[in-house]
Amino acid sequence: MERIIKISLALIIIVFAGIRCADYPIDEDGLLITERAECYVSNFELLGPDFQTVRTKAAVIDTTAQTINVEVFWGTDLKRLWPQFSLVTDAKLDPKITTWVDFSNLTTPKQWTVIAGNRKVQKTYTVYVTVQTKP
Repeated sequence: MERIIKISLALIIIVFAGIRCADYPIDEDGLLITERAECYVSNFELLGPDFQTVRTKAAVIDTTAQTINVEVFWGTDLKRLWPQFSLVTDAKLDPKITTWVDFSNLTTPKQWTVIAGNRKVQKTYTVYVTVQTKP
């Protein structure tokens, strides 16, 4: 019985070894390219240096106008914030967020492009940050 289990396990491994990620198309970032054409932001977070939210309330995401409006607490250090995007399945963000982002120039909003899983659809989102009025 033990021998049958070992042989069965070996056969399963051989079958799955034949299915590799290399059999599927991948992009320059090593991510799978899929058939999905959906391309939108579903949630947005803005974190301070302590990795706690600096938002006063939920960000307003307009997927039609491709805008994100977020209000931060009075006194927030706008030069060192970490934006976090939740994207539709298989989408990716460009440019990648690899370090703190400076939002201190409120008259020049930041932009990121969401790229669909099929890598054919792209939508640029503009992030507008406002500061809560002084308490």
